[in-house]
Amino acid sequence: MNKIFHHGAAASPASGGTASGGQQVASAGSASSGSSASSGSAGSGGQNVDVEAILNGMASKNSQDLNWRTSIVDLMKLLDLDSSLSARKELAQELHYTGDISDSASMNVWLHKQVMQKLAENGGKVPDSLKA
Repeated sequence: MNKIFHHGAAASPASGGTASGGQQVASAGSASSGSSASSGSAGSGGQNVDVEAILNGMASKNSQDLNWRTSIVDLMKLLDLDSSLSARKELAQELHYTGDISDSASMNVWLHKQVMQKLAENGGKVPDSLKA
């Protein structure tokens, strides 16, 4: 979350918005924090950070053609996070995935939805199309 919310604050100071204690969702792939990814509260001061606009802006500056809208791997790459299978399995555990982690396709779809949902719950403005 901090990768997106801090980026949004730097790019658009009027948007406010940092997530307090919610960085685990964004950083779980690169380092284990030992705390639940679902902990944390909205720190946006009542204003939403436009997640889609920030990610579109980041994608336009990225040399890779990343499909962050549907791919958790590409979303993690866009945010410069470890997108390896082991990192995604760790993230799935932190987000309490109850499915089969050996079915990476199903897990990846679920992870993407959960990350978008967590961003929305913590002050991010996320279109319904990205949460479904």
